[in-house]
Amino acid sequence: MAELRVGNGVDVHPLEAGRPMYLGGLAWPEEPSGCAGHSDGDVIAHAICDALLSAAGLGDLGAVFGVDDPKYRGASGTTLLQEVARLISVDGWSITNVSVQVIANSPKIGKRRDEVQTALSNALGGVPVSASGTTSDGLGLTGRDEGIAAIATALLERP
Repeated sequence: MAELRVGNGVDVHPLEAGRPMYLGGLAWPEEPSGCAGHSDGDVIAHAICDALLSAAGLGDLGAVFGVDDPKYRGASGTTLLQEVARLISVDGWSITNVSVQVIANSPKIGKRRDEVQTALSNALGGVPVSASGTTSDGLGLTGRDEGIAAIATALLERP
């Protein structure tokens, strides 16, 4: 019988005017601000990485990549996802599926949902990924357009 594990991941980044926006493995050139961070700030990809690492018991994004390693300065979220998928595979796990929700007023994920899901799935080797978006109805840092958050859940299987 296969062993199953579920992991959750959360990521939050402040918005920085003039910085390019990357979410869900895609560029959003129409956005005036992007997520600040050591890498490209893709909170969707980062939340998924944390969910996967948590499920596998391999730590978290900061422990695996850290901000002290210049190798990952400016790295794309898809690069980080590919590396996490590799680490999980080496540890004997396979990714069954991933679900992620972004919390932001803008951009509206629904407009490019299929593209986001395809980009994330491709980065993870074809694993099914579902993506959705919501707002916080004007509350907190996401409601005041000060930042963007994402919450992800991943299911892993090991024979």
